[in-house]
Amino acid sequence: MFLGEYSHNIDDKNRLAIPAKFRSDLKQGAVITRGLDNCLFLFTKSEWQSLVDKISQLPLSQANARSFSRMMLMGAMEVELDKLGRILLPDYLKKFAELKKQVVVGGVLNRIEIWDETKWQNYKNKAESNVEEVAEGMRELGI
Repeated sequence: MFLGEYSHNIDDKNRLAIPAKFRSDLKQGAVITRGLDNCLFLFTKSEWQSLVDKISQLPLSQANARSFSRMMLMGAMEVELDKLGRILLPDYLKKFAELKKQVVVGGVLNRIEIWDETKWQNYKNKAESNVEEVAEGMRELGI
């Protein structure tokens, strides 16, 4: 399980250090792809396979299913941690998430999210301003 929020920098060679706390789960490799809300998702290979299995069950006849499949799968790339615990961010994913030098790496249970620091602050401020309203909606989901 991935939890926590960490500030990191992307170096000049598009490498991003993954927080030490997350590295052991990613030693066997990982998959990075376009995420939702304009961030990137980083999955362990087993979590990625679980998501792929679910995506493969989506109806091909539905436009939203095709669109989601394309966004997640065509944007995906396998990555490995180097000796210093860094991954290489592909240019097309860096551009998609509008990542600059400073990023936030956050653990969200089964995935890691990578956000441009400014975008994350804006998203977080907005979410925090209506947290009670969001919490009310969770009741319908049994939370």
